Amino acid sequence: MNPVAENVPMKKHSPILSLMRKDLLLETRQQYTLYGILLYVASTIFVVYLSMDQPEDKVWNGLFWVIQLFVCINAVAKSFLQENRGRMLYFYSIAGARDFVLAKLFFNALLMIVMSMMSLAIFTLLLGNPLENGLTFLFITSLGGISLSLVFTFLAAIAAKAQQQAALMAIMGFPIIIPQLLLLMKISSTAFSSVIQGGWWQMVFMLIGLDIMVIALAIILFPFLWRD
Repeated sequence: MNPVAENVPMKKHSPILSLMRKDLLLETRQQYTLYGILLYVASTIFVVYLSMDQPEDKVWNGLFWVIQLFVCINAVAKSFLQENRGRMLYFYSIAGARDFVLAKLFFNALLMIVMSMMSLAIFTLLLGNPLENGLTFLFITSLGGISLSLVFTFLAAIAAKAQQQAALMAIMGFPIIIPQLLLLMKISSTAFSSVIQGGWWQMVFMLIGLDIMVIALAIILFPFLWRD
């Protein structure tokens, strides 16, 4: 071994940042995932444009969040499903359960924010911009993207240990994601008028509280899956 190399100090990075960097490198190398999602979003919105032209506010809002749901499933839910047993054994040797699951949650949240912004840009380009308060909708879009990504990352972690992975995610996700979508539609409807409805901030804090609860459950429960 080179004695010079032994004396060079090695930079120590947080396991969470190192794992997030690994996921980023995988996403940049496997660009077909990103392009596939963009193709799905663009084609879906274009079909809506051909059939409805520019829909009314409520339809616009509902379509946006339904498309965000499928974007999240395609972009985020695969995060644990693509990790084979060999990789998991390697990660087990270099990182702890808490660091691993937090890295997945944070990376998927950032990925979903980027996807949400791109979806919103295509949406406003093809279906018009009925928003009265664009900054409010940007905030809710980012918060909603984070919320959806946290839920599906947590569900993917559980489903990855089962045989029927896709079926298990659908069964567990349906009673969780429907109330969350309805809450997001209710919160984001404020952006279509210049008046902030009463109780708006309470609903926002409720959504943030649900996100914190999902993170806490992931930290508590994932170590049991990690040892399996």
